[in-house]
Amino acid sequence: MFGMIKNSLLGSTEETPYKVLSTETKEDVNYEVRRYDGGKFACVDTDSRSFDEASREAVLKLLKYMGGSNDKGVGMGMTAPVSMITFPKADGSLSGKLKVGLRLPTKFQVEPPKPIDEGIRIEDRPGMTVYSTQFGGYAKEADYRFHANRLMTVLGDGAPYQRNQYLCNGYDPPMKPYGRRNEVWLLQEEP
Repeated sequence: MFGMIKNSLLGSTEETPYKVLSTETKEDVNYEVRRYDGGKFACVDTDSRSFDEASREAVLKLLKYMGGSNDKGVGMGMTAPVSMITFPKADGSLSGKLKVGLRLPTKFQVEPPKPIDEGIRIEDRPGMTVYSTQFGGYAKEADYRFHANRLMTVLGDGAPYQRNQYLCNGYDPPMKPYGRRNEVWLLQEEP
């Protein structure tokens, strides 16, 4: 637990690298098209809980793993963002199935420590192109839904993105009171 707190307060945060392909503004919605490379992620799946409860529980597991709860007992430092792949229900709610992932720091991409918690797995994720919009505050399900719906509306029916899922991303530790960064990513259909 101490390793997790130390990482959050004193550790550096490595952001997942990306390339901005374009920047747009439509109907007061700012968004970017970005390209992310693939890599290894620590991942947790949750099911049948509220989005807010499930995301808190999954993020805590990942923070413990990154903080040293692994077979090598090594604190790896933090990365950002914590990405939550959501599968909205017909009513738009994000409750239900949720996949939470945290990209491993660059120096642990080749040989990551093994998780002690059986609920955590290491995944190789492919690169992806996303439509990304950013907002502040302490994000909850309602905030992610609002910003995802705004982005979907301005992109319209002709934009090539996956409509059955999107990613909710948080960049900041809970103890950061202001200047917070959250994003919604719509996965672009790959050719």
